[in-house]
Amino acid sequence: MNEWILETERLTKKLGGKAVVSDLNLQVGKGDIYGFLGPNGAGKTTTIRMLLGLAKPTYGSIRVFGKDLRRERLAVLRKVGSLVEYPSYYGHLNAVENLEAVRRLLGAPKSRIDEVLATVRLTKDAKRPVKGYSLGMKQRLGIATALLGQPELLILDEPTNGLDPAGILEIRELIVSLPKQHGVTILVSSHLLSEIDQMATRVGIIAKGRLIFQDSIDTLRKQASSRIWLGVSDPEQAWKLLLANGYQADWDRTQLTVDRTSDETVAAMVAVLVRNNFSVYRVEEDKASLESIFLSLTGGEGSL
Repeated sequence: MNEWILETERLTKKLGGKAVVSDLNLQVGKGDIYGFLGPNGAGKTTTIRMLLGLAKPTYGSIRVFGKDLRRERLAVLRKVGSLVEYPSYYGHLNAVENLEAVRRLLGAPKSRIDEVLATVRLTKDAKRPVKGYSLGMKQRLGIATALLGQPELLILDEPTNGLDPAGILEIRELIVSLPKQHGVTILVSSHLLSEIDQMATRVGIIAKGRLIFQDSIDTLRKQASSRIWLGVSDPEQAWKLLLANGYQADWDRTQLTVDRTSDETVAAMVAVLVRNNFSVYRVEEDKASLESIFLSLTGGEGSL
């Protein structure tokens, strides 16, 4: 049985009589990097605000660490760190001074400032005014702030939004390292499908306020059949030869495609082609990306 750090049941939020989040049943396990995935406007930020006690659900329940958030809000949130949208900071102060202001509110030991700065790799820049930081550095400072209270659960809302490729890589590497090095469970929301693909262990897909998929990344990928691409001389005649030998294939004037099959069958097809004097230039598996699976599940909503 899984140990759910975060669990919701029929979580719903209505605004103006319209449900922006509807009957959401999230399950985040201990040590997960849970990718909360969906197009802009799908209800991700509204859900996160409810998880953090910043918005009141219309109905439904939220349990964190086995406790009802509504009844034990302060006890729960003491062990939760968060970064929602863009981090808040005092631009004229340096990183240490910004963290000190939050540390006093949390009652965390002073040693935590150096620890979190090292975790997010900002030690070298700790005494620079934050207004001179790049956007990626500001995001890392926001994550450092979220880590000050040594949370068991970290909730990050679109942490790579607006970053350049180098900044995205920095944040991704940081997120992946946290469960291993600090034992923290992470829920990270994003509309960047490739990012979730590269860092999440478990994924929930939300569309129009409803959860349409929830399981491991591997289970999600298995929903789509991959195909084998064959680069051959004279694709039309090669295709006819394969059909005559009982193999199912398609051709598009430049190459053959075969639905994913066993390695032995692919090898047999190549052998038939070579024996009949066809040149085989390339055999390549086209694995369905997380994006293509996402688009098929949502009917194309949020295509990037």
